[in-house]
Amino acid sequence: MQTLSIAFSNCALLVRRNSVGNRNRVNLSFISSSSSSSAPTLFCQSKSKSHTDSLRVLEWDKLCDVVASFARTSLGREATKKKLWSLDQSFDESLKLLEETEAAIKMLEHGSFCLDLSSIQISLVESGIRNARRRMSLRADQALEVASLLCFFDNLQLDLKAAIKQDGDWYKRFMPISEMIMLPVINRSFIKLVEQVIDVDGKIKDSASSDLRLARERVRTVERKLQQLLEAIVRSQKANESVMVVAEVDGRWCIQMSSSQLTSVNGLLLSSGSGGGTAAEPIAAVSMNDELQSARASVAKAEADILSMLTAKMQMDLDQIEDVMRYSIQLDVINARATYSRAYGGAHPDIYLPPEDGVDSESLSAGEHSLENNLSGEESLPRKEWLLYLPRCYHPLLLHQHKRRIRKTQEAVKYHKTADTVSVSGDPPVPADFQIAKGTRVLVITGPNTGGKTICLKSVGLAAMMAKSGLYVLSSESARLPWFDNIYADIGDEQSLLQSLSTFSGHLKQISEIISHSTSRSLVLLDEVGAGTNPLEGAALGMAILESFAESGSLLTMATTHHGELKMLKYSNSAFENACMEFDDLNLKPTFKILWGVPGRSNAINIAERLGLPCDIINKSRELYGSTSAEINEVILDMERYKQDYQRLLNESRRYIRVSRELHENLLTAEKNINNHATRERLKMRQELIQAGSMARSTLRRTLQQFRASAAQFSRSKVATQVKTTKDGDNVTPSPSMVARRPISENAAEKSNTKLPQVGDSVFVSSLGKKVTVLKVEQSKKEILVQVGIMKMKVKLTDVVV
Repeated sequence: MQTLSIAFSNCALLVRRNSVGNRNRVNLSFISSSSSSSAPTLFCQSKSKSHTDSLRVLEWDKLCDVVASFARTSLGREATKKKLWSLDQSFDESLKLLEETEAAIKMLEHGSFCLDLSSIQISLVESGIRNARRRMSLRADQALEVASLLCFFDNLQLDLKAAIKQDGDWYKRFMPISEMIMLPVINRSFIKLVEQVIDVDGKIKDSASSDLRLARERVRTVERKLQQLLEAIVRSQKANESVMVVAEVDGRWCIQMSSSQLTSVNGLLLSSGSGGGTAAEPIAAVSMNDELQSARASVAKAEADILSMLTAKMQMDLDQIEDVMRYSIQLDVINARATYSRAYGGAHPDIYLPPEDGVDSESLSAGEHSLENNLSGEESLPRKEWLLYLPRCYHPLLLHQHKRRIRKTQEAVKYHKTADTVSVSGDPPVPADFQIAKGTRVLVITGPNTGGKTICLKSVGLAAMMAKSGLYVLSSESARLPWFDNIYADIGDEQSLLQSLSTFSGHLKQISEIISHSTSRSLVLLDEVGAGTNPLEGAALGMAILESFAESGSLLTMATTHHGELKMLKYSNSAFENACMEFDDLNLKPTFKILWGVPGRSNAINIAERLGLPCDIINKSRELYGSTSAEINEVILDMERYKQDYQRLLNESRRYIRVSRELHENLLTAEKNINNHATRERLKMRQELIQAGSMARSTLRRTLQQFRASAAQFSRSKVATQVKTTKDGDNVTPSPSMVARRPISENAAEKSNTKLPQVGDSVFVSSLGKKVTVLKVEQSKKEILVQVGIMKMKVKLTDVVV
């Protein structure tokens, strides 16, 4: 056992590091200098107290309230708060919760689904189910809300079926919500029954039953007769100068008047219940009032019978209705997480389960080059090589306050308020980039007061709890962080003037409980570790605590400090990493940005000099501070300057890369457009050629037909002229040419043995007016195939002249 003893003025603090298996523990205890037997111990066995205190200082309860405000029902808000506050989810449960949130966001973006239950009073549904369980009759408003809830879930099932009908993949995309929606069985007959007997105002309809209709008609008739009777009595008493009004007192109609006035109304005096007034029930109206009470009793009995019937119908499917209410509350909780995540621009976190012991071979190798990795920016390492990677991470409560101020300003402008009454929205919160490489177990953040160190701790702690509970983290799309089994925090007010022993001991007690309960998968957040006591002793204590956490006390420890000794741990232990909050020396204010891999430097003397403190005091303070410390500050200043230059060049290179990618994409798009245009032009030219060829063939065919028709007509007219000439001159002997060119008629070929043309013969075709060579004779078709120059065609035998 190793023991480090640190003496205080009135007490001693023992830091014991005990090795238990593979775990190293640090037990902190106060030992009084006067009596060791009565020393109070700081070791606490209660895990819930340290866990609850951590949630309180991280203001997790406030964030739970913000998320719960997005739930649409009272039971949904209660369930949301309870589920978020518990933080008892396993890794698989956290993954399922994130899947539910993602599915709900997809359903909201789809636009066809309504997950808003604000129109349903879920508390009435719960009380109605409770009455049915106890065999008590339902109220009309309870039955109406139960039917409304069933109708809401039925419409949700129909919308989901319609979406799945359009695209079957939607069922998988909406998992596990789609399974939750389709699982309950909806009794539509109960919905129709309630709609038939109860109106939209929660009143039982007259048409619900014949008995109810008759009873209500009887009530209306009796009330009308009573009013007529009483009004007649009032009119008859006008001469008495009494102010009389027909009114209903305790369910009985009567005449109300001032007690200071006398009346001659013969009746019973009733208590009017209004500041000394008098109500009289005339004797003539007593029997009618009794009849009215009887009629109203009949109405109540008929309504009770109807509600008993509805209760019996509901009891038949009570288990299914309870399932619908349970799923509805669960949907309301999921919808609250999804709506909050969308409203604040959250990103789906990539959570992973770290190794059991918190270290592996990859993290060890990464730890040796953590400074180089952190300095190289987000482009140097793949996202999976980071232990925790939250680019542009916002503190959710600061962002909520900023959005609320904006809404108030917009509302003020909307209602035309003057500029004096409109509050300024203020500057938006500055997001921080968290890039912690594998192998880093302890991150030491330094910087000036009000520089944003505590906000950084809370931002990481809240982001880890949001991811674990199924919420999107307020970071960019590439967020990645491990699943932490517990998040512990010791955060106090470092600006308080009450840094007394009690405050110091309270911090140590909380740290002791954190050490006793933290595991190798825990996140530990320590604000101003070692503060509140002598700087040397506080620095020694802080170094011992952080080294204990670095060995095996937690998966990741983030600590803020003003002790310069803690910044040196990085150079002796590869599990440590430094970061500091950037400070603007010109404007003397922090920029709320993190510089990774750079230890913070002291700015007190420089700030004092810029604020006008006398030069002799400044010189004396620098002399007392020491030249070595000044040189270290100069080195740190150079590192900050190099870091800023590097970041500027890195951003510029990223901008050039982005522009080159855009140009490359534009070039690819232009090339694609050119190729598409060339393809369209080729297709267009091909279609034009095909169309031109078709038109040319059609024109040629038409011209050829016209030529054949004109040639045949010319041949027939010529033959007719020759025949006429032959008839006119009987003594004239026909010439051999005329006989040879006589067409071969069909009858002549059949009656005589006229010889048909043979293959190779030269014949005269009248339709062409030319001699052709016979290539083929088809006697059955009465056609021959001839060759005219370079063309081949078929002609009829009737066109051939012998």
